[in-house]
Parts: sequence; structure tokens; C-alpha cells
Amino acid sequence: MATSDRSAADPALIRPMLAVPGPLPADDERAPDGSALWAYEVKWDGVRCVVEVASDGAVRLTTRAGNDATPRYPELASLGAQLGGRAAVLDGEVVVLDAKGRPDFGLLQRRMGVTNPRRAARLAVEYPVHLVLFDLMWLDGTSLLGRTYRERRAALAALGVSGPNWSAPGYIEGHGQEAWDATLRGGFEGVVAKRLSSRYTPGLRSPDWRKTKHLLTVDVIIGGWAEGRGGLAGLPGAVLVGLAEPEGLRYVGAVGSGMSERERHDLARYLGVIPRGGSPFANPVDVPAPHWVEPRLVAEITISGWTSGRVVRQPVWHRLRPDLTRLG
Repeated sequence: MATSDRSAADPALIRPMLAVPGPLPADDERAPDGSALWAYEVKWDGVRCVVEVASDGAVRLTTRAGNDATPRYPELASLGAQLGGRAAVLDGEVVVLDAKGRPDFGLLQRRMGVTNPRRAARLAVEYPVHLVLFDLMWLDGTSLLGRTYRERRAALAALGVSGPNWSAPGYIEGHGQEAWDATLRGGFEGVVAKRLSSRYTPGLRSPDWRKTKHLLTVDVIIGGWAEGRGGLAGLPGAVLVGLAEPEGLRYVGAVGSGMSERERHDLARYLGVIPRGGSPFANPVDVPAPHWVEPRLVAEITISGWTSGRVVRQPVWHRLRPDLTRLG
């Protein structure tokens, strides 16, 4: 029996459908009658969960890894009461919103892994989560996996789920560039494009769903490095970078992803001629056995955003900036 067949029979087996990374569809990609082929949603920066609501109102959240996340988020328990006895399986993302209404993964991390009831309840007050619902796979004993995205979204909207800690935001059809521009202005992680005719395929990464992230380019100052392991022994596994501020050079993270072997060898030579006895950073650096250097090299990196502690998220090395570097 196929996975989707088992899932249709047992909602507890449904796993999230996954998107492939790639560029957004072109706005002129339309059906022969001129209608839109794609829907566009915000890409939320949080924890993906399948949400099971029983007819008695009990709520269970399961992560992509199959872990029970229900005890972590007690403020979501009353979602079941709003469905008024209807049993459902929904797809969504758990986020913590900042003061501007944008997801802050750093704040969400304070909630992750906490299962002690008292502590979870206290954190629910300090850092309340918001459950963003964007799909409906099963309702009142009927599987919706074979329905189209448009049909499933209509069924989700008809449920009227809206509360202090959950919502089901809408989507737009056929205006990918507008969605891209709006999410960029709003400070969101990116856009997910979903084919309007797509069925829900549990646990599979489908080209019918595409995710595209916004990336920020930042110039940072190298103040140290951490030695690599294995074949990278003796070479920088990551460089320790910061930003110049009135209080001094502020450490913002370690960058190792994206470097070629040749770039690591080049960096080893450059960094070897500007060693320093102590940290050039004004704030602590939580990296074991760092090698400090004079803060003269400037690098360009891309990041997906910033944590609440003002540390770079998902940094990727791009290049050295010789036009900004001072080795003399």
C-alpha cells in the first residue's frame, strides 16, 4: 500500500509535504486560458508541525522528525475547542513573532525542547508562540490528500480558525513578484510557491512546491578563526567575524560554509601574518580554541537574517573584499 494510501486511512501517519529550493515561477507562467498556475505564501521561519485535532478537542503537534511537540506549546491546546467537535489534520508552522509581527527564530529557540509543564507555561507567557496554518489534509473522517491545493485551502478557510495564538493567512495567485517584494519589505524569510492543482504528497519533496529565500549581503570584519577538522586541520574551518560599532568590534558569528579549499589556503596565509595575542571583539566569543588576528580583513557574506542576540543566521562565505581590506 502506498504511503499516501496509509495516510488517507490513518491521519496519524500523515507527514508534511516538502518544497524544493529554487527560483520562483515567472509571472507569465500561466494556463492556456490565462489563469494563474501558482499560489504564493509567506515562508515562515519556525518549526514545521502536523497538527491533529480530535473530535473531543484534544490537540497533538508532531514535528517533521516525528517528535511530539505538544507539551512545548500549551497555549495551542484551546485550538481544538474552536473547531467545535470537528476532527482535522492540519499543516502549519510554529513561530514566535517579534514586536513588528515578524518571526524571530532566536526567540522560538527558547521554547524548543522544553517539556516541563511549569516552565513551558511560564515561557508561554513570556514568549507566546503563534501557529500559522496553511493546509488541511484530513477532515471529519475524510482524506483531502487527493484534493487540489485550491480545494484544500478553501476547506481550511471554511473552518474559520482564528485566535490569539493561531491563524490561517491567505495566499495570492499569479503575482509572484509582488509576493517577493512584499515579503522582502516585511522582513520575512522568503516565499513558497505552490501549484494550485497540486495534491498533497505526505513526506515527499515535490517540485509542485518551491521555496525561495531572501538573502542579505553583509560586509564583516575578520577578528579570528577556528581550525578545521580532518582534512582541514591547520586551515580555517571558520572565520570569526564582527561589525564595527561605537563600543568596538562586536562579534556576530562564525562563517565556514561556502569556502573553497583554495580560499581556505589563501585565508591561512593572510591570517598568518596578522596574529594577535587577545580577542579584538568587545563582546564574548563562544568558540573553543580561537586564533585571534588583527581586524584588518573584510569579507562579504550572505545571511538569512539575525537572531534576537544579533548573531548572523545561516551565514555563507562569498568573498574577501580587497577594496576594503587593510593589510598594511
